[in-house]
Amino acid sequence: MAHIDFISGLHKRVKRDYLARVNEFPKAEAATLAKQWGRDYWDGDRKFGYGGMHYDGRWRVVAAAMAKHYGLKAGDRILDIGCGKGFLLHDIQCEVPGVELCGIDISSYAIENSKEKVRPFLQIANANDLPFPDQSFDFVYSINTLHNLLCYDLDKALREMQRVGRKHRYVCVESYRNEQEKVNLLYWQLTCEAFNTPLEWDWWFKQCGFTGDHSFITFE
Repeated sequence: MAHIDFISGLHKRVKRDYLARVNEFPKAEAATLAKQWGRDYWDGDRKFGYGGMHYDGRWRVVAAAMAKHYGLKAGDRILDIGCGKGFLLHDIQCEVPGVELCGIDISSYAIENSKEKVRPFLQIANANDLPFPDQSFDFVYSINTLHNLLCYDLDKALREMQRVGRKHRYVCVESYRNEQEKVNLLYWQLTCEAFNTPLEWDWWFKQCGFTGDHSFITFE
């Protein structure tokens, strides 16, 4: 199990006004709406979520880095847990033609509005109960998803990732390393349920028998 950072370069491109986020609209109302995982979260106003998630190719660099690091090749089966609109799966397919894709998400809106090329490979499912046999995939990953689970579901989800993978696994979750980052995370987040430091996340991984790689998103 290793710390491997594929994501922070994209994360740091975004400028965030933490005080505006927490003051511009009642945070509890925004979070309640975001957790419906519908249009408001994906394509509505920024205060409710992404503020419009449209394909712009930004995930291609992540796809290329993953493909190189894990030696992905045609015929490999890949699962994205919390795939959203499937942009990263699409870019992996572009990087490695011939891979077999699968993505799951709890948001029917995201799947219905996903990248058309990969839509046939996406389905509604929950990370804590993956509808696949043991060791079904060569590469299983989850980015910016598992921190949205309460502890009992987080436990199940990490065990499920371990169960369905047969080779490579990778997870990226939100975290904080100091009090300032904790405050920023609390101000910015809308859907997070698991607020853990890197050491606490390491405890979760070991507790659940998760042997994959990992990285953290922090709000500096």
